[in-house]
Amino acid sequence: MPKFSMSWIYIIVIVGLIAVYMMGGDSISGSTNKKVSYEEFKSLVDKGYASRIVINKEESVLKMYVKAEHIHDVFNAGTKQTGKDPYVTTEFGSTDQVEDFLNSERQEGKFTGDLDYENKKGNNLVNILISIAPILFLVVIWLFFMRRMGGGSSGSSGVFNVGKSKAKMYEKGSEVNVTFKDVAGQEGAKQEVQEIVDFLKSPKKYTNLGGKIPKGALLVGPPGTGKTLLAKAVAGEACVPFFSMSGSDFVEMFVGVGASRVRDLFRQAKEKSPCIIFIDEIDAVGRARSKNPSMGGNDERENTLNALLTEMDGFGTNSGVIILAATNRADMLDNALLRAGRFDRQIHVDLPDLNERKEIFNVHLKPVKTDPSVDIDMLARQTPGFSGADIANVCNEAALIAARHNKKSVSKQDFLDAVDRIIGGLEKKTKVMTQAEKRTIALHEAGHATTSWFLEHANPLVKVTIVPRGRALGAAWYMPEERQITTKEEMLDEICALLGGRAAEELFTGHISTGAMNDLERVTKSVYGMIAYAGMSDKLPNICYYNNNDYNFQRPYSETTAKIIDDEVLRIVNEQYERAKNLLLEHKQGHKELADLLIEREVIFAEDLEHIFGKRPWTSRSEEIMEEQDSSEKAPEESTTTTTTTEDLPFEE
Repeated sequence: MPKFSMSWIYIIVIVGLIAVYMMGGDSISGSTNKKVSYEEFKSLVDKGYASRIVINKEESVLKMYVKAEHIHDVFNAGTKQTGKDPYVTTEFGSTDQVEDFLNSERQEGKFTGDLDYENKKGNNLVNILISIAPILFLVVIWLFFMRRMGGGSSGSSGVFNVGKSKAKMYEKGSEVNVTFKDVAGQEGAKQEVQEIVDFLKSPKKYTNLGGKIPKGALLVGPPGTGKTLLAKAVAGEACVPFFSMSGSDFVEMFVGVGASRVRDLFRQAKEKSPCIIFIDEIDAVGRARSKNPSMGGNDERENTLNALLTEMDGFGTNSGVIILAATNRADMLDNALLRAGRFDRQIHVDLPDLNERKEIFNVHLKPVKTDPSVDIDMLARQTPGFSGADIANVCNEAALIAARHNKKSVSKQDFLDAVDRIIGGLEKKTKVMTQAEKRTIALHEAGHATTSWFLEHANPLVKVTIVPRGRALGAAWYMPEERQITTKEEMLDEICALLGGRAAEELFTGHISTGAMNDLERVTKSVYGMIAYAGMSDKLPNICYYNNNDYNFQRPYSETTAKIIDDEVLRIVNEQYERAKNLLLEHKQGHKELADLLIEREVIFAEDLEHIFGKRPWTSRSEEIMEEQDSSEKAPEESTTTTTTTEDLPFEE
């Protein structure tokens, strides 16, 4: 049977209106008409019953409208039954004959009304359409607004279908061509979701041992790490129906629509089971419910979440329906949503490490025409902290840079320029600066380079530049180590290196500038984190004041403790600032040579610092890897590589 639709009602109404007009165009007005013979017509006129007569020459039909006082004599009914203007119709042979008859009746005083003529056909299709055009116009306008309110195009649009699910279903062999081979890195997460697909393909392998299929898996990780890509791979690999939708698709302007869509989604999934449902950005509807009614504890989003909780693991059964969801804000999700039985697994999709970045580069470099100078190992080392989306952007940006210079292939330098472009922004070599400003910037950046060179735990320097790039007028570029934990000594060394720029300004120019704003912001956040969260203070040791309660608007410590924290922050910052100044005074001559070289060349590299200060006293793990892999064949020009940056804010806004 065809599905019910409001369009059928519209069609029936329109056909009914056309039928009414075809049977008699004036019947819709409520007036009664009666067909009589020509002799009866003459008799009625002769009796004085006619108020006016309308002659239609085209159809040889006339209408005689009856006077109000004689309606009962002609129709045997009152005006309530016949209407205010009933008439009789009859056919005639000749218009002249009718006119002669009416003239004679006028002379005798039996007909005193008007005689009118009409030459159009009363019930043709054009007249019908003209008559019902206003009704059709109103219907079209109403449908237009209802479709706009219901969400747009055909399918689930319209106010009567607004509660239907907007999930898109992918069957086996659909247009999704992504497989697990296309997902580089993330071996642990890939194994978790691949096991779900294997269970659907061969469930007996697991059920024979008494195992049960997980009801749900939540993909958690930073943006760009490949959570949605993993879901696409599941859709491409699974031999079962795959429903995909976003968490925002449940949100609508009508009350109760989100819960209705949740129920409709699971109803469709049960009909297609076994199947997989994927909800991207589930935090749009899964945010923790408020415990305070005054904070909106009964809003539409919470009703939608309640419906989702009931469908995922309520009193009913959803056998064969597996839920996949993705979010980068797992800390904001409701605890009832995260419990076992709803999302049995939380799969963490973290930022890729060195080896995983190599695999991701191999995937994204397949369509790129590269020359032999491109070293994937070097590119992976140059991009610590990059997500899969960032690496894809690096490859695309390198191809665009090569095309801009009319190259036939993408070279190593193009990739290095792409990394600089993405991290630091576009170069602005035409920016006008005075010599005093340029010298201040050079002293500032040389201060960063000098202090980091003599600090054991500071990140190894790669290059320093005073070429404006993005919002920064200068930047020092480092090769950060990928640490799993950070010690207090390492954090203090990094803070000291960040303060080296401000210390150099004060020591060698006699004034300070706004150029250290970004440095000071990072230092302040880092020191407050050390004291309030990591418990690294002498006066407040081993205490963490971190609070993850979204609805607690008070600090988890007293005003006295806040004063102690502020004092400790000021003490640590001042100690590291004095330490930075002492380092710069100790290596004053080398710092001056470095600043002069910066003013002359605008960009200097680690080799230039080694030439001025000698070999760095400490060798980091990153530097050891670089030396081992680059010592065999490293040309002088290849030392212009750059890596992640600790950029400064502009010296002038």
